[in-house]
Amino acid sequence: MSKERGGIFRHLVALSLVACSFSATAKDETRVRARDLGVAPGIFAPGTHNAITDVPGVRVGQVTLKEGDTVRTGVTAILPHAGNVYRSRVPAAVHVGNGFGKFVGSTQVNELGELETPILLTCTLCVWKAADAMADWMLAKPDMQQVRSLNVVVGETNDGGLNDIRARPVTADAVRRALDTSTGGAVQEGSVGAGTGTVAFGWKGGIGTSSRTLPASLGGWTVGVLVQSNFGGVLQVSGAPVGRELDRYAFQKAVAMQAGAQRGSADDRGDGSIIIVIATDAPLSDRNLRRVASRAMMGLGRTGSSASNGSGDYILAFSTADSVRRAFDAPRLETSELANEQMSAVFQASVEAVEEAIYNSIFMATTVSGNGETVEAIPLDRVRRILKQHGIAPPTE
Repeated sequence: MSKERGGIFRHLVALSLVACSFSATAKDETRVRARDLGVAPGIFAPGTHNAITDVPGVRVGQVTLKEGDTVRTGVTAILPHAGNVYRSRVPAAVHVGNGFGKFVGSTQVNELGELETPILLTCTLCVWKAADAMADWMLAKPDMQQVRSLNVVVGETNDGGLNDIRARPVTADAVRRALDTSTGGAVQEGSVGAGTGTVAFGWKGGIGTSSRTLPASLGGWTVGVLVQSNFGGVLQVSGAPVGRELDRYAFQKAVAMQAGAQRGSADDRGDGSIIIVIATDAPLSDRNLRRVASRAMMGLGRTGSSASNGSGDYILAFSTADSVRRAFDAPRLETSELANEQMSAVFQASVEAVEEAIYNSIFMATTVSGNGETVEAIPLDRVRRILKQHGIAPPTE
């Protein structure tokens, strides 16, 4: 997804970051989630783990690939439930915020309104290898021996700065391990899995997750989000201008030159990509899931993205509710789904969880060196000071 222009920027930013006076601090800091910094977007409470796995049945598996000095990538797998997704399909929909990317299987998801495989995230030039490996993994199941068509779903972002992406290092074994080791509970975030080599707002990006649980009066549903962040823009955190205060943001050099100053890093245009996966146990049709997916762009925008020309912004939403499951050979669908008038709280929860998942992907990411480059983790000590200046403080003990 992140294209040549974004790759050039990341190369220049990575070189400049090595020389930053606060680089040692960023490397040595303990990484924390957004809520540890007092950043808790919205009004609804998170689930037990504040993760996509708070949605009952959803599991996540990740494999991180670090080989020598060049390979910095991986695979993240999201499984909607513990059964065979081909036999027991979940309604799903994909929204494209900006389509500069590859999302294998997305057209059939939107045509039929359902998932029939887990979801994989990886690097741009590995999507087809990952898709092929998951197809083998699915077709090898005992109850799949007569299957002759399969719509695997694989999303990607371009980690070609820190990772030797042309080597296409993701293997079938890595894909199988991500799928086979998927679990519920806490989800590892930051520079792991498909987020191992990604960059966000000029800092190290990665995998982030969050969730929201609605009050019983609003249905009591859970909405969970997982993101693979690899995009740019002007970072803001709960409205605080963190990107400007840290002196690293899109179009920085052009703005400085307009003001008569010769400063700033590469003329970043905010290019990059993000994959957002939204899960919920609310019984939603694929039509309303498409509406949920579209709201994710609001959460993305709150963090400072403007969905640049070179950004691939894809959102996939699915429902795990038993009442909307679809047997692959069912002659008729008889579902009990949430009405339109009950959707607003789900929309709100989705926007909040997307925003927080993106912050978590950045705050939890560690400094990574690879492929001749180094991308620093965002310096949380400086972020704390900026947030405090804008009235945002961590919770007291």
